[in-house]
Amino acid sequence: MNRKYFIFITFFATLFGISNVLYSQHTQKEIEEALKREKPPFKLDENTKIIPDIVFGKGGKKELKLDLYLPKKGTPPYPAIVFIHGGGWSRGYKQKYRRQASYFADKGIVCACITYRLSGEAKFPAAIEDCKCGVRWVRANAEKYEIDENKIAVVGGSAGGHLAGLVGTSGGVKELEGSGGNNNYSSCVNLVIAFFGAFDMADMVKFSTERGAKAVENFIGGTLEELPENYKTASPVTYIDNSDPPVLLFHGTEDKTVPYEQSVKFKKLLEKAGVPVELATAEGAGHGHINGPPHYEPTIKQMEIFINKYFR
Repeated sequence: MNRKYFIFITFFATLFGISNVLYSQHTQKEIEEALKREKPPFKLDENTKIIPDIVFGKGGKKELKLDLYLPKKGTPPYPAIVFIHGGGWSRGYKQKYRRQASYFADKGIVCACITYRLSGEAKFPAAIEDCKCGVRWVRANAEKYEIDENKIAVVGGSAGGHLAGLVGTSGGVKELEGSGGNNNYSSCVNLVIAFFGAFDMADMVKFSTERGAKAVENFIGGTLEELPENYKTASPVTYIDNSDPPVLLFHGTEDKTVPYEQSVKFKKLLEKAGVPVELATAEGAGHGHINGPPHYEPTIKQMEIFINKYFR
């Protein structure tokens, strides 16, 4: 592309607030192609019903949507899981964890796979505000969908793992709630499951790859030197106390995108505060290891054991 033309397009994209289309959002074709590559492939059980694209709130002027996976069997009220996709806070799609959502819906758990504002659309705290809005929507609709509002888990991977961790530890922090909808309901959750998440944002920019550090800076809206308080506010480790819900972590020792030490440190701090926590270490595994063989099946089984331990 001609450089002058690229600069021209970039200027008007920024001016009209559509830079996220150029740099952040997957096209529908990209999403479809990614979903075709899933291993194991997606399987919708006959005991599960999907309601796609439910508007659960607003992030600024953007409608926030979720796909809802409902069990057709089991005894209500059902536990619920809110799934948060990854993508460096700048990309991603709500169908990322559709396989897991379908699996758990078949086990009698209502699952919501949510969207949130990406870093090309709005900087921190936009994404966490939207995730908390998703939890509030689930609680606000507990009677309608026969959900036990005291058994809500949040699950996320990579950037979604960070956001899941932040939802878990920052319950009751008004500065991160936003005003996207259902603000008379609590955004606190009862379990957290995070895959290869970032939990200390200052350490992320210090010890991650250049690409990982840039993703954090783009998410926060500046460097650690420029916005140290924002990095602290965006870090799940900041809010840890003994009221936090139980946490299950998954991380590979050879993760070059989000260092394994992020989960190790998070686990130690949670243990120190008296919070029940488990860390499933995958020796030699890299970033995203739980999304395919040989780790997919053992991961989902361990998730099921953990959820049943506290919700059944």
